[in-house]
Amino acid sequence: MKVVAWLTEGTWEACVDATRDVVRDRRPDEVVLLHVEDPGTAEAWTAAPVGLFGRGVHDADPTPLHDAARQLLDAAAARLDAGGSVRRDARTVTGRGALEREVVAACDDADLLVCARDGDRRRLGPHSLGVASRFVVDHAPCAVLLVWPEGAPDGADRLPPLPADPQVDPPRPAGPVRAHPAVAPPATPSPAP
Repeated sequence: MKVVAWLTEGTWEACVDATRDVVRDRRPDEVVLLHVEDPGTAEAWTAAPVGLFGRGVHDADPTPLHDAARQLLDAAAARLDAGGSVRRDARTVTGRGALEREVVAACDDADLLVCARDGDRRRLGPHSLGVASRFVVDHAPCAVLLVWPEGAPDGADRLPPLPADPQVDPPRPAGPVRAHPAVAPPATPSPAP
């Protein structure tokens, strides 16, 4: 069994904790801690000095971004091994490129992907997933364990109503029903004078 944990800034702790629980219970053969460097962030990092100081300034060194990714992965590996109850050497991987595609590609031979919600975490529902995590959840070729970074919000009593059963309560069109001109009812003959 291979487990991939997709780690992002702000949610990685919850992913590592969930991965630790899986490792403790399932004893997988391989654990991969994955962080993907967003090309948009790298581009903004290197273009910012030019925008701020003009064309005569050289591009910024992307090394701090790589160092931050390495520190995140090192902290995640240490957290995974914390407490000593789960001794597991995890492989750390840094991907570069289209975020969603890199994560899906890393899951190609995985049995489980652990990732966190990255959208609006104040409420339940589909908006709690961002664009990247929605793509990954929809396209991952393995099982997905989706975790709440801070715990699920209250709101089970605020769930939307269930849709009507079409067999019992067929949908009704809004407004008056009008025939399409192409299927207009036949004209009734007017009475003779």
